[in-house]
Amino acid sequence: MAEVVLIDLFYLKLNSQKNCPQTLLKTYAVQYHHAAKAKFLCIMCCSNSYERHGEQDNCELDTSNGLSALLEEFEIVSCPSMAASLYTIKQKIDERNLSSIKVIVPRHRKTLMKAFIDQLFTDVYSFEFEDLQVTFWGDSLKRSIEINIITVQELREIQNEIETYLRSLPALKGELTIITSPLIPDIFIHGFTTRTGGISYIPTLSSFNLFSSSKRRDPKAVVQENLRRLANAAGFNVEKFYRIKTDHSNDIWIMGRKEPDSYDGIATNQRGVTIAALGADCIPIVFADPVKKACGVAHAESVNQVCWKGTLLGVAMATVNAMIAEYGCSLEDIVVVLGPSVGPCCFTLPKESAKAFHNLHPACVQLFDSPNPYIDIRKATRILLERGGVLPQNIQDKNQDLNLCTSCHPDKFFSHVRDGLNFGTQIGFISIRE
Repeated sequence: MAEVVLIDLFYLKLNSQKNCPQTLLKTYAVQYHHAAKAKFLCIMCCSNSYERHGEQDNCELDTSNGLSALLEEFEIVSCPSMAASLYTIKQKIDERNLSSIKVIVPRHRKTLMKAFIDQLFTDVYSFEFEDLQVTFWGDSLKRSIEINIITVQELREIQNEIETYLRSLPALKGELTIITSPLIPDIFIHGFTTRTGGISYIPTLSSFNLFSSSKRRDPKAVVQENLRRLANAAGFNVEKFYRIKTDHSNDIWIMGRKEPDSYDGIATNQRGVTIAALGADCIPIVFADPVKKACGVAHAESVNQVCWKGTLLGVAMATVNAMIAEYGCSLEDIVVVLGPSVGPCCFTLPKESAKAFHNLHPACVQLFDSPNPYIDIRKATRILLERGGVLPQNIQDKNQDLNLCTSCHPDKFFSHVRDGLNFGTQIGFISIRE
């Protein structure tokens, strides 16, 4: 049974002089709400639906004559565009932590509605659709034939409408912040993001979440808007942006070759292309060689008993070696910067798993004799890089906000350890200026 019922009256034009929108909406709200027994009912209408001779009804219900009790059971969302309406409704659904939705929609609008939903919702939500087949006096919403096809042009118009609306939204949780390193020269654009300055509103994703998945409530459109804002602030081309596709290993994609299905590092010498490593406790690592003008990123895992293996498999040195092999880089020229990650204060592993870090170096483990020792993945990464030949002074893992524990600083960073499965994601990125 659906938790939410959404009634689509967006394109219903009502003559406010002859009809009573208050009575009409009340009638259908009561009918569908009690039939479905949903936790939340929402009526979607256009803020221009009641325009007549220069007058406009803002689609607000009169709370007199007993309607105040009804208002506790449903809400009316009145916006000038479908994108604004559905995004506002999504926020109300997310505030209630609901996910099962019945959409009661005119048959001729069902395909259009599905197209908007595909852009604004993820697989966290489930939808069922029911035809709204009624005829009103005056202007009417008549029985109609379902339109089953959305053309490429129509889809692009939908996407444009959504993009335009999302661009209009204010930044949440403060200004967009980019952490940079003085070790990386100005021929590169680089940085590490925090959680501020984006439009994501889900508490654990708010606000500058930069990754969307089927398991999270942030749709790709929202993440893409956050990325667009980052590109504008940092000065890179958002159309030439590539994220790591994590595999919990040490596989590296050499840009220009066929892209693997998954990998934990990228190396490139192409100008104007921005590459990025994800992080939310795991370490996003950025590499730069100003002599050969090459760069790379890597994702050194932590988080749980599976993901930490990428660190010990040496994904950082694998990226360095790829830059040496492909672009003729020298070890002494490569600069490595470790982005924010979980600290040894918050990251533990079972003792059996911790042994691998202890064998690397005892300093990587605290309270080794306990059932769940604390692990320093940053120290482990530095040790592996130094053993691989990277100069100690060319590795930055401290200073500024880089060495702050992501789990301990909820105001600055996302954290899987702290927030659980619906966590947000920050990134480390780099590109060679064109």
